[in-house]
Amino acid sequence: MATSTTTTAANHAANNGAPAAGRDHVVIFPFMAKGHTLPLLHFATALSAHHKSLSVTLVTTPANRAFAASRLPSSVRLVELPFPSLPPLPAGVESTDALPSMSLFPSFLRATARLREPFSKFLTSLPSPPLALVSDFFLGFTHHVAADAGVRRVVFHGMSCFSMAICKALITRPPAAASRGVDLSAPFHVHGMPEHVAITADEIPDAVVKFADLEDPVTRFFIDEIGYSDVLSWGVLVNSVAALDEDYVAPLESFYLQPGARAWLAGPLFLAAGDMSESELEEEEEDPEGCLAWLDERAGRQAGSVVYVSFGTQTHISDGQLDEIAAGLVQSGHPFLWVVRSDTWSPPVDMGPHGMIVRGWVPQTSILGHKAVGGFVSHCGWNSVMESLAAGKPILAWPMIAEQHLNARHVADIVGAGIKIRTKPRGTAAVDVVIGRAEVEEKVRRLMDVDSEAGKKIRARATWAQQAAKSAVSEGGASRVALQELVDELQRTYRGIVE
Repeated sequence: MATSTTTTAANHAANNGAPAAGRDHVVIFPFMAKGHTLPLLHFATALSAHHKSLSVTLVTTPANRAFAASRLPSSVRLVELPFPSLPPLPAGVESTDALPSMSLFPSFLRATARLREPFSKFLTSLPSPPLALVSDFFLGFTHHVAADAGVRRVVFHGMSCFSMAICKALITRPPAAASRGVDLSAPFHVHGMPEHVAITADEIPDAVVKFADLEDPVTRFFIDEIGYSDVLSWGVLVNSVAALDEDYVAPLESFYLQPGARAWLAGPLFLAAGDMSESELEEEEEDPEGCLAWLDERAGRQAGSVVYVSFGTQTHISDGQLDEIAAGLVQSGHPFLWVVRSDTWSPPVDMGPHGMIVRGWVPQTSILGHKAVGGFVSHCGWNSVMESLAAGKPILAWPMIAEQHLNARHVADIVGAGIKIRTKPRGTAAVDVVIGRAEVEEKVRRLMDVDSEAGKKIRARATWAQQAAKSAVSEGGASRVALQELVDELQRTYRGIVE
């Protein structure tokens, strides 16, 4: 279990043991959302596993400590900063998945910005400046605190190079295709991207569209609290694989203003640490719902027969849409394992003996890697995309929020390892568009069809992506080399920065 200190961070050294010398110490500070936190927990684990001379500290808050500690080796230190109180945000809500309503997200963002002072006290309490700070782009204040302390900041987004470069390009140069009266389904080329990259206006993330609205509270946060902190970072950590994303590295790097700033592709981060022994982690992966045992029984009947369905933790799906998904899954005739986040919804139809609905935590990476699973119906959050492709499983892309529509374009149309369900019309929230059971049935059948030419093609591409991911994190692979080069470059230039 990772060591923990409840900060005031100034007594960190006294209570938790002083970290190693600055050039051998890396501080990691994730944003408090599961999709942003998990990859940096994996990164901390990889650093500790492959660079044993490094002291690794992860910064968290009290309500997030248990989640982090259970997923880190004991070699990673945990430091807690008190989470600020900011009404109307309820006390004890310290992660976006705990928000009672996403309408509180702007308040949550403003609360995280108030972590600046305790983080500054922690950083200045260290005996010498650390080798680097790796922090989420939402935590823009960390760049300024690090700069004041003479520490280089590596920024993390949780997105692919493809999606990041497109978002930055669209903010810098909004496309004419986003104008009123233009066909929203007509593909257009994104400035600065390779010629093969074309998207449609209805795939542009809402946050990018709203960036022109200075009254939007999230836009105001980006401008007031993040500003240039992202593009002034020393480098960018990317949870991706060069084989999938290398065409978009240069377009992404072009937005960063520090001379020589690089995008370091070290993913899939959940594989980057390699195999960890049980003694190195607190406990085996949780499976409170018994998903793996259920899949074992299915695999005994027919390998690759189960469709796994999950839409992540951030999106609310209406009861009406859940009804249509339920009916479509049953009508598809395929056994399914479906993670439902609603605690109140009940299936309107008999789900039969071939379906399993779970509502709690599931071991998604183990589920996707299970031989019973043949395809993944996914919201296309980038972590889920990485996990599915690393398992060699094709994706039915059902994007809903953020950059998920761009990820769906990347997976289905460029990598070729999936198919897409119809996307939302511009100006309509994804949760307001109910996709009918007939379309759900038809797309699930297509996803799980192993005999058609299209089915064989997406499976071949998924297998290629799996091989690329495993190769990347193996000894001498592109991601393993990138991690080594990142540490080497930081250490090579450390003395010149702090003196």
